[in-house]
Amino acid sequence: MTASTGGPPEASGTSRFAEHEVKALLREWGVAVPRGATAASPAEVTAAARGLTPPLVLKAHGPGLVHKSDAGAVRLGLSGPAEAASAADEMLAGLVSRGITPDGFLVEEQAAPGVELIVGVLRDPGFGPVLLTGLGGVWTEVMRDTALCLCPASEADARRMLAALRGAPLLHGHRGRPAVDSEALVGLLLAIGGAGGLWERLDLGEFELNPVIATEEGVVAVDARYLPGMAEPTGPGPEEPRQDRSRRETPGQDFTALFEPRAVAVVGASASRPNFGNMFLEFYKATGVPLVAVHPEADEINGVPTVPTLAEADADYALVAVPAERCAEVMRQAKGVSFVQVMSGGFGEAGAAGLEAELVRAAREAGVRLLGPNCMGVYSPRGGQTFIGGEPGPPGHVALISQSGGLAGEVVRVGERRGLAFSRVATVGNSADVTPAELLGWLGGDEHTSVVGMYLEDPRDGRALFEALMSVRGRLPVVLLVGGRSGQGRRAAASHTGGMVGDGRVWRALADQTGAVLVGSQDDLIGALSFFQSHASRIAPPAGAVANTAREPWTGHGEDGLPSVLVIGPSGGASVLAADVLDAAGLALAALPDETRDVLKALGAGAAGTSPANPLEVPVGPRGRPELVREVIGAIVARRPYPDVVAHVNVQSFFTFGTSADPLYAYAHNLARAQRDLPGARITLVTRNGECAPPGVEDEVRAIAAGAGIPVYRSMEAAAVAVAAAARFIRGA
Repeated sequence: MTASTGGPPEASGTSRFAEHEVKALLREWGVAVPRGATAASPAEVTAAARGLTPPLVLKAHGPGLVHKSDAGAVRLGLSGPAEAASAADEMLAGLVSRGITPDGFLVEEQAAPGVELIVGVLRDPGFGPVLLTGLGGVWTEVMRDTALCLCPASEADARRMLAALRGAPLLHGHRGRPAVDSEALVGLLLAIGGAGGLWERLDLGEFELNPVIATEEGVVAVDARYLPGMAEPTGPGPEEPRQDRSRRETPGQDFTALFEPRAVAVVGASASRPNFGNMFLEFYKATGVPLVAVHPEADEINGVPTVPTLAEADADYALVAVPAERCAEVMRQAKGVSFVQVMSGGFGEAGAAGLEAELVRAAREAGVRLLGPNCMGVYSPRGGQTFIGGEPGPPGHVALISQSGGLAGEVVRVGERRGLAFSRVATVGNSADVTPAELLGWLGGDEHTSVVGMYLEDPRDGRALFEALMSVRGRLPVVLLVGGRSGQGRRAAASHTGGMVGDGRVWRALADQTGAVLVGSQDDLIGALSFFQSHASRIAPPAGAVANTAREPWTGHGEDGLPSVLVIGPSGGASVLAADVLDAAGLALAALPDETRDVLKALGAGAAGTSPANPLEVPVGPRGRPELVREVIGAIVARRPYPDVVAHVNVQSFFTFGTSADPLYAYAHNLARAQRDLPGARITLVTRNGECAPPGVEDEVRAIAAGAGIPVYRSMEAAAVAVAAAARFIRGA
């Protein structure tokens, strides 16, 4: 083995390295391994073992010995050279009987017992090199207790990985056993997967240290395996996806014309029978954007003037809705058009990778950027862009990037119904040219965007997505909804957008490293975006903020270190359930400060005969004054500035003894006043059983709350996801 240059060992034509070769490389990189020596045959084991301190370990190496223990190629606890040589004779006979002829033997000093871990690097097909650690030895496959991190890992990432393990208590001392040297363990992770680490020098196929034994005196890699990725590229970049990467994104691409086009051309509308092209003509007519249709014969289509070819269209955005086989031809006519969206499907997602590659080449030849194919397009009320029928909603500051056009349409329409106002929405489909990462990077500098939602199935360029998320970390909230994280979901995604990400846990690692918020459903995506929109000015404390004032944003935590929430509602049972929901979301209900108890009792808050507590029971409707909720929040937050206050009401109870919604409106107005009086707190309203209200009541309550920047949810579960999303963003900033 040669490793003097700092690179991987030379294989001399083989695709696998012997354990002692890998350990020599590890030693060069500062990773502790047992002292040992090699022998070509059992007769040489005695000499190899001289000078080693018993107990000894004997291992055979060679083809067919990837899993040595299963093949009987490992012996532990040998008393010295003689016993090691005898064990080698027995081991050789056993292996030969199995049809395995080893290349030789490795004899080593046996490491002291400790906590066994696995440390490895694998190449994810979407994100490239990923560092893995977890419980090792026999526990690796049984417990599957592992944590992932995209390379390069930072020191904070390494510590987070170790803390995330279910077996983490073993590292800190358990049942009288000493704690392991955690600094040495962090150092090992960084040596393998950190900046400048060994991962950058490996041609990744499989690289695994299992077990690594951690003790109070340090860590030692007692077993090592390295199988290069024969056909994969070396270096830190991810595997090139289906399209060749020579079309790399234009540095500093300005996407303004994508969302605010000067004029739009539609290719594929019919003069005789309605189709998708005609549908989009009608959509665009509603927005008022200057519009032209492309048709070889007609003078006009549905009142829209035409030109014979796209080359004659004076537009900076074109929508193409023709059969997949014709799309490249149309693309070559697009010189002078900044962006061309191909709505048509039948490309990579349908197994026609060659057709997709031809489309990308045509876009390069024409000097245009391609959105899609297999996508619905762009929505931007500010710029007259749309892929949805009807009047555009109000312009706002919420952006969305989605690989699914249908889901994006649902998020837009349902989101607008719930009060979201969008700045930029882009559906990217197969992302053959313009990628989610590139759009996110641009949105990070967009003055009209304050939060970004993303629905992804395949990152297309996972490394670029990672870098884009890191570039906006702490200043632009990003909410991620990922399809295909389960086995069945991955199969569905593969048939949808051609996506396949190797391990769904990589998305969780990506979110943890970049501060992005990972949610599990479309409803949670909308809910989190609503929270960030409503509380945009209250999400993070200003520089030098004083923590004990109710007039400034606060990131306080409970005694257990979890983000703290104050819960106020009329029902003790519902509040108890709320506490369970918030706990499951990783939020704490910190106790009320002692000095508030007399004040709250005087106001009439808290269940009769009990001391006020969090959750706090506050009568509403016929049982209480509408202004009580405002007085209670003010009294508590003035003494302990909880970062989040969740107020919940049972809407049905307001209509049990009458039909007037005025008491509910009064409650909402007082909550809104409390938010205006306390700009440092983030107030959230949960309208439980809202379907029991007469038509229009929920809309009015939502409008009252929105006027003060209060998001409204129908369930405590939805509110908890949104509150926790903001807490995670703040914690990761």
